[in-house]
Amino acid sequence: MQRALRLLECVSGHTYGAPAKQLARETGLALPTTYHLLRTLVHEGYLRRDKGLFFLGEATERLSSSGARQKRRTAFLEALAHWRDALGAPVYYAVYREGEIDVLCVSDTPGNPAVEEWAAFRETGHAHAIGQCLLSQLGEEDRRDHLARHPVRPVTPYTVRDGHSLLRRLERSRRTDVVTERQEYAVGTVCAAIPVTVGSTAAAIAISLPAHQADRLVPAAQRLQTEGARLVGSLALSISI
Repeated sequence: MQRALRLLECVSGHTYGAPAKQLARETGLALPTTYHLLRTLVHEGYLRRDKGLFFLGEATERLSSSGARQKRRTAFLEALAHWRDALGAPVYYAVYREGEIDVLCVSDTPGNPAVEEWAAFRETGHAHAIGQCLLSQLGEEDRRDHLARHPVRPVTPYTVRDGHSLLRRLERSRRTDVVTERQEYAVGTVCAAIPVTVGSTAAAIAISLPAHQADRLVPAAQRLQTEGARLVGSLALSISI
């Protein structure tokens, strides 16, 4: 295994390919061993041979691409964790795709736990800041289509009462506005969501706080919007999460 990796590393240093004898010389491997390993690596798709020269194959390129994507994903999760700790609040990342609200990542701690999903987030977008933020980024036709499939209904005593009222609220908000809701999804919890740019996809990053800390909500959201949303959006776009 180690010798095969040495060969792969050696081949990767030759953009225009290299013959077996040169690879054997540069890796210090015996020529028969080199030929055997090269045949195996070609058979498995890690290398390809063309006119006596060896190049990296599709399998190696897929491994490289997968590793780079995982590295970007780790950076994305670390960014969420950074803002979780900096703001002292759980941080959520969600997108709107294929007609549904999809919360993809949640970064929280035992001291600052995320909101319990006691009513399905996908079906209650009208009641939480994440859903309202995502819906505010859609066109009117898409909003109405979503609400036709997931009608407005009371979730708590503070939930918007009907679809008409929600649509009016969404029409008044700009795509770049911070969206806040206070106990509309969960009694005792307040939330804020910030729209982020992820290509053509509607996306949002959000935080939640206990209701008795409601005075912290807007300042924390504004800080996240100013300092963190662009970074999170660029990382999310780079991994197509």
